[in-house]
Order: sequence, then C-alpha cells, then structure tokens
Amino acid sequence: MDVNELELHPRILDAIKRAKLTVEKTLCLSAADLSRLTKLSTSDVGHLLYEVSKSVPRIPMAIALDIKEERCHASLKVRYVKTGCEVLDDFLRGGILSQGITEIAGESAAGKTQLCMQLCLTVQLPCHMGGLAGGAVYICTEDVFPSKRLHQMIKYFNRKLGPELEMQLAVGDHIFVEHASDQESLWKCINQRVPVLLARGMVKFIVIDSIAALFRGEYDFSEAAKRAHHLRSFGDQLRKLNQQYNAPVVCVNQVSANMKGDSEYGRYEFIPALGLSWSNLVTCRLLLSRTSMTIDINDPDTGNNAVAKVRTMEAMFAPHLPRDLCYYVVDAKGVHGLR
Repeated sequence: MDVNELELHPRILDAIKRAKLTVEKTLCLSAADLSRLTKLSTSDVGHLLYEVSKSVPRIPMAIALDIKEERCHASLKVRYVKTGCEVLDDFLRGGILSQGITEIAGESAAGKTQLCMQLCLTVQLPCHMGGLAGGAVYICTEDVFPSKRLHQMIKYFNRKLGPELEMQLAVGDHIFVEHASDQESLWKCINQRVPVLLARGMVKFIVIDSIAALFRGEYDFSEAAKRAHHLRSFGDQLRKLNQQYNAPVVCVNQVSANMKGDSEYGRYEFIPALGLSWSNLVTCRLLLSRTSMTIDINDPDTGNNAVAKVRTMEAMFAPHLPRDLCYYVVDAKGVHGLR
C-alpha cells in the first residue's frame, strides 16, 4: 500500500515523505525511531502507527464450533459458487470456495476463460440455487473480452432459468468488464474501482484473466525479488477484498512446460507460472489440460452430433479437496463434466 492512500494530516504525510518512509518501513520501526526520523511529536507518531496498522489485512478468528453453527464473521462462513454443472460441483465438493484465492491454471485452449465466464453467470443465482445473488467483475489483462461468446452462453443459461427468473436476474447486465494492460492499471482497478463495486453490493465475485500476463515478462532474472514483492502486494490486496466482503476471487494463470518430462514421446509436465512467490498466496489451485481424446456431443443449434475435445481438471491443492482429476468438455452451452 502507498503512503498517499493513508488517512493522514498533510503535515504528517509530508514528514514521512521527507524521511522517505514506506508503509513497510514504518511498520518495522519503533515509535522513538519514527519520531527521530520524521521530527514528529509523540501524538503524531501514534496517529501514524494507528493508520498504518489499519492498512494491514487481518484474518478474523473463530473456533470450529462457531464456524459449524455459523456464529462467526461472515468471511469465515463456508460458501460455494456452483459451476453450473453437477459433475464439476460434485468433483469440487460444492463449487468454488468463497474463502481465499482460487487459481485456474492451464495451457492455451484448455477452457480457463470459458469456466470463468460460466462462474460469472452462476454467481448471480439466488443463494439457495448455489449462487451469491450478486454480480461479477471480470478484469482482462490479455486479449479483448470475448463478449460474443458470453452472449452465447447467456442464451443457453437463460433457457435453464425460465422466463420469470430470466427477467428477474438479467444476468447480462451485472457483469462488469475492466481492461488492465499493465500493473499500474491493475493496481488502480483492485484498489479503487473494485472496492466501490463491492461496497455497494453490485458485485460479489472477482475474476482476473490472467495474473501471469502482467508479471511473467516484465522482469528479468535479476529482478526476481522485486517481482515477488509486487506479486505479494497484489495478492495481499485480493485477500483483503476477499476477507472484507467474502467475495470469491478467481485468478487465471498460465503454465510452463517442464522439460524434464517424457520428451521422447512429446509429453511434458505443465506447471503453473509465477513460481512459489505466487503459489504461497493461492488457496485452491485447479489445473486444466487438453487431451487427445474426443467425444460426440449433441449440437443444440443444429441438433446434429459434433466432436468435442475432452479436457481434464485436476485439483492440485485445496483445503477441502483431495488431489484428483475429472474430465469435461466445452460446447456451445458452456463447460460440462463427464461421468
């Protein structure tokens, strides 16, 4: 967090700028050291420390019995956003977990964006139907948002809802799309625009597609520590929003090919990008992959059979899931699991 975002008197703000203090440095200094460096009074230093401490994300505490009987803070209540497919919901033990950051990683054309758009629709369902009764914000950092594909998915999604619920929800009107072409734009988005939408109750779901696009090629090998620091700042802000508003956060990630795989037969192990610095911020990691298998499915537009590629979803790690995988396909209606 930048010192300019703190609610401080201009006199105090000027003093810490002259001393070239950051939020991190301020937290590491004693009150006496701060007074000596900034020439501020004891009361001013106390106010400075109070405002800085408020900017640090805090995880609410509760005992297991409070969580079970739902007497705890809202951010600790276990909630799930359904995927719109019973097979995938069963595999994920209910859907996407509301707590923490869920990462959806995978190679190109694995269906990452398709799944995220489908979640932006299901999150708008009433709570008793597996949604959160709120809109979604979709932050694009790579390509142009696939609005035509979204409208196609909305058409089939509304057919399942029925005319009455379709008019009531109007799911197409509650997906807010933002474009962030660099880290500065993304930082402003998640620090200024998204909190406003969350505070007003307009959205209850956050998607960043993708987090790797802005961090993977911006740094060279000698700047690994700098990249890790910036990733941590972004991750902390996303966790803060998640804890404060109990809004699920989904981040799309790219993958790297592990060249130690079975290269003789053209098979490589794909691992999510950004390394341990990002992995330590993720609560749940889902890895999507393509396979060479195909399956015949019915095309809802023509009524004829069409060939669809079979893909896999693997739960790499999560606090509520065993490491396992399931199969799914992507068709005109969306993402569907296979039994």
